[in-house]
Amino acid sequence: MIIEQIYTGCLAQGAYYIESNGEAVVIDPLREVMPYIQKAERNNAKIKYVLETHFHADFVSGHLDLSKKTGAPIIYGPNAKPEFEAHVAKDGEEFKVGNVTLKVLHTPGHTMESTCYLLKDEKGKDIALFSGDTLFIGDVGRPDLAQKLVTDLTQDKLAGYLFDSLRNKIMPLDNDIIVYPAHGAGSACGKNMSKETTDTLGHQKETNYALRANMTKEEFVKEVTTGLVAPPAYFPLNVMMNIQGYDSIDKVLERGQHALNPEAFEAAANETSALVLDTRDPQTFAKGFVPNSINIGIDGSFAPWVGAMIPDIKQEILLVTDEGREEEVITRLARVGYDFTIGYLKGGFNAWKNAGKEVDQITSISADELASIMSNEKVNVLDVRKKSEYQSEHIIDAENAPLDFINDSMALIDKNKTYYVHCAGGYRSMIFNSTLRARGFDNLIDVKGGFKEMKESGKFNVSDYVCPSTLL
Repeated sequence: MIIEQIYTGCLAQGAYYIESNGEAVVIDPLREVMPYIQKAERNNAKIKYVLETHFHADFVSGHLDLSKKTGAPIIYGPNAKPEFEAHVAKDGEEFKVGNVTLKVLHTPGHTMESTCYLLKDEKGKDIALFSGDTLFIGDVGRPDLAQKLVTDLTQDKLAGYLFDSLRNKIMPLDNDIIVYPAHGAGSACGKNMSKETTDTLGHQKETNYALRANMTKEEFVKEVTTGLVAPPAYFPLNVMMNIQGYDSIDKVLERGQHALNPEAFEAAANETSALVLDTRDPQTFAKGFVPNSINIGIDGSFAPWVGAMIPDIKQEILLVTDEGREEEVITRLARVGYDFTIGYLKGGFNAWKNAGKEVDQITSISADELASIMSNEKVNVLDVRKKSEYQSEHIIDAENAPLDFINDSMALIDKNKTYYVHCAGGYRSMIFNSTLRARGFDNLIDVKGGFKEMKESGKFNVSDYVCPSTLL
C-alpha cells in the first residue's frame, strides 16, 4: 500500500494519493491533474475514485478534470449537491481500493457536506484519517465560511455541528491512527494550524485545544469562533466553481499561453481592461517595470495574495514573468480560479525595455538607510503586516496599514506626503506599493528586508508586545 501526501506550500494544501494492488484514489486533487495520472501510470495502477472532503473555498479542486481524464467517479459525502455527475455517499459507506477500504465519516461543521475518509488496511484495522478541513494539526476548520453561502446557518450553529462531529465521529477512533489534514500553517481555513502536516490522533487529543476531553459545547463554540478575521474575498467564488464546474485546465493554459511582443502587449494593455501582473522578485521589479503593473512575486504566497488583491475572479490578466515560468504562473493562477490570463510578454521585461517602451520604478532602501534618514527628520512609516503581527511588535510611531485591507489602508495615506513602507520581509510591501502606485500614489518608498532587517539592525525603537484585549 502507498499513502503519499502531495503538499503544496503556496496554498498550504495537502492532496493525497493512495494505492493498493493496482488501484488508486486521489483525495482533494489540485487543478493540474497530470501528476496524479502519471504517478498511477508509472505504478501500473488505475485511479478508481476521486474523493472530495468538501467544497473547497481556498482553491479550485481538480476533481472534474481528473474524473474526465480517468473515468473515475467523483465522491462527496452527505449533503453535497454538486451541479455535475458525482456520487453522494451515505455516512458509513465504504469504498474498496485494492486490498484496502475507505469509509465515509460525515463530519459537518466546517461545511455541512464536510466528510472525513477513514482508511482500513487489508485486515480491517483503522490506520489513517483523511480529515479534510474538519481536523487540522493543532486546530479545526473555521465554521464561518459555509454560512456566507447558506443564510440559515450561523457560525455558532456550524461550530456546534463541528463539536458534535469531533466528539462522535473522530475522538472515539484509536489513538494510533495517523491524521492527514487538507491544510497546514498558512492556510486561511483555520486560525492556529501547526507547521506539521501529519500527526497521530492520540497526540492531537493531548495537544489540540479543540479536542479537550472536558470541553463543553459552549466553550468550544466560543473558542473556535473567537479571533476569526474576514476570509479572503475569493473564497465564495472558489466554492461556487467547485460546485458548478469550470473550464478544463487545458483550455485555461491554451488561452493564457499567447506570447505577445512588446507592441502587441502594449496594445492589449491599452485596448482591454486587463490587469498587468508582474510575478518577478520584488526587488527586481522595483528596478524597472511596465507602468501600472502590479507585483505579486511567484516565489512567495502567490495564489492567496492574488485572491486577496484581485477582487474579480474573471479579471483578464496580462503577465510579465521570468522567462520560462509562464505556464507555471498560469497554472498557479488557475488553482485559485483566475482562469482568464490572455497572454504574456514574450522575452519578459527586458524585451519591453529593449523596445524603448516607457519604464517605471519604485525606490527601495535598506533598513540602515531608513535609520539614517530618521535620525535627521521625522518620517511617516507604514507597516503593512497583519494587525496581529503589528500588535505583537512594531517600530515605534509606525502606522499599521494592513495589505489585507488595502482599500481601507489607502484612506490613511496623503498623496502629497512621503511614506516608507515595510512588511515582514519585503514581499507584501512591494504588492502594497505597486498597487497604490498604479492608483496614483507616487510617494511611497519601499523598505527592503522589512521588519526583520529593521529589528536586527538594532537602530529602531521596537514596541513591546501589546495584548489585543488592551486595545479594545
